[in-house]
Amino acid sequence: ERALDATEVPYAIATDNLQCRERRQHPDLVRDQVEIELLKEAELIRNIQELLKRTLMQAVNQMRLNRDQKEVCEMDWSDKVETYNIDEKCGRYNNQSTNIQFHPGSVKFEESASTPETWSKFSHDNIYRAEREKMASINLRALIDSVLQDVSEDLRAQCAAVNGAFAKRCEELEDAKHKLEFHLKNTLKEIGDQEANIAALKQAIKDKEAPMKVAQTRLYDRSFRPNVELCRDPAQFRLISEVEELTESIESLKKKLLESEQSLRNLEDTRMNLEKEIAVKANSIFIDKQKCMAHRTRYPVVLKLAGYQ
Repeated sequence: ERALDATEVPYAIATDNLQCRERRQHPDLVRDQVEIELLKEAELIRNIQELLKRTLMQAVNQMRLNRDQKEVCEMDWSDKVETYNIDEKCGRYNNQSTNIQFHPGSVKFEESASTPETWSKFSHDNIYRAEREKMASINLRALIDSVLQDVSEDLRAQCAAVNGAFAKRCEELEDAKHKLEFHLKNTLKEIGDQEANIAALKQAIKDKEAPMKVAQTRLYDRSFRPNVELCRDPAQFRLISEVEELTESIESLKKKLLESEQSLRNLEDTRMNLEKEIAVKANSIFIDKQKCMAHRTRYPVVLKLAGYQ
């Protein structure tokens, strides 16, 4: 009964661990080795509880048989003691006894009277049945001892397997979290570099505006030259070339700016994903280490599981 009661704590721990781990977030919410071992542990405990209940019923039934046989032996023994006392008293009667008298109706054989053979067989059968129940009790006690030892060892072995799976899983989660944090650190540095690059590109585009204004203003003003003075001279060709070069340069910078801004958005998305994954890993580590493994320290020792405490 103590061994059966002792299985309640391991079963509560296993079911609590399974329920806690349901609060893991995707993609960590997977059927990993820890969950497999926990399910095996819960199934093992249920099977052990059923085995202990059946064994307990056997023990209770054997105790009832023992008591029944004890009562039969006590009644037989009581009858024999009473008969012995009667025969001993009869053996002391003699012709000078003062408490003898006529009993004419006693000279007969009782119809229900036994024979020496049936008397002997009745006594022998009682002793045989008592010895049989005694041997059954001895064998059942040996079986119970074996069952208690086996179930306690099986429970502790499975407990060790679950603890080992938890430790390995926590190590994997910690390693994955550290790698993600390292990647996040590099991503944040890249974001900073990209933001500086975007600022530099914007400044470069802005720096091109003044030269562009100068060149375009010169072209505009020279378009008012009168009559034949409106000449396509070298200055005009150089100004047009300068505007084209500035335009091409600004377009190139704007293209680079768009690419850099898209790259920054991608980096920001990566940062958000990494932060989310790190939060998921931290949550999984908290559940497995702080909740589950801490709860498993209450797992009963072998002596308690075997019913000796």
